[in-house]
Amino acid sequence: MKDKKQKFPSELRLDPVSQDWVLIATGRARRPETFQKDARVSVEDSASACPFEKLDEQEKPTAIFLNGKQVGQGSAWSTIAIPNKYPAFSPIASPHTSIIGPYQTMEGVGFHEVIITKDHTRDIPEFSLSETKELIDVYQERYLSLMKKEFVDYISIFKNKGKAAGATIAHPHSQLIATPVIAADIQRSLRGSKQYFVTYNTCVHCSMLEWDLKEKKRIVFENDAFVVLCPFASRVAFEVRVYPKAHLSYFEQIIERQKEQFSEVLLVAMKKLSRALNNPDYNYFIHTAPVDEGKHMYYHWHLEIFPKTSTWAGFEISTGIEISTIEPEQAAAFLRKQ
Repeated sequence: MKDKKQKFPSELRLDPVSQDWVLIATGRARRPETFQKDARVSVEDSASACPFEKLDEQEKPTAIFLNGKQVGQGSAWSTIAIPNKYPAFSPIASPHTSIIGPYQTMEGVGFHEVIITKDHTRDIPEFSLSETKELIDVYQERYLSLMKKEFVDYISIFKNKGKAAGATIAHPHSQLIATPVIAADIQRSLRGSKQYFVTYNTCVHCSMLEWDLKEKKRIVFENDAFVVLCPFASRVAFEVRVYPKAHLSYFEQIIERQKEQFSEVLLVAMKKLSRALNNPDYNYFIHTAPVDEGKHMYYHWHLEIFPKTSTWAGFEISTGIEISTIEPEQAAAFLRKQ
């Protein structure tokens, strides 16, 4: 029987009104007064102090790639995946749930990994196509390795670059978090996609892509298999999305040729954003169908890029309605020229 006095490294709490899960990182607990002293997060940009330059002090790697091929432990590397030393979710036992009055909690059981590229300063806009492809290969390899783990319902792959995007380490890296719940934002996206499919017997993303590819106003770049565009209802200035043209629900199922094409459009998108916005801080993430054994063939996976062109203020926080200060048609036209 589990010792109830033992404090789990993190705890999920469910908002009974919004049905949003919130993670309380108890394993990273700080005293309230520390928020007064360091209200602003600093970014560690010195190579000599960078933890990713000292992998012998980190957790044992879960995947090592060198020049496009997966290699064994102890090898030289160009892209590497390691467990996060301070994980938001931890692979410990099964999640214990509790009901406390009107509230519900669940232990933060899952996996949290960091995917690191070798160079301390070169980010994706400076990558070669083969380097970008290797990063996608690592994303897929780690996704496939974790998706069958017990209690994993969703896997989030994301990248934060720069202080404004929430990064605390300057060395280019991505993260992967596998969780026992499907977040409310993903649930809303799934519900909207399913409702459209039930009503019109087609994928809503496919319908949007068909219109955008015909109209051309918001297209930034495309190749045979993927398209880069500024979405019609962009939430921030210069928001960009990358979609497979064919209807594909699950990111992890992309084949070699599709990964090559995806790498090309992602690299082009990142180069254009870097030139257009003077190397901005940014977040990107992959939205894909969950791994909860449900049938989500109505969904269409894609990658979303949010350059940090603005921050939420009172109206956005109070209403959830985001304000973008440029029409996506103008943003796309500007990016096409870059």
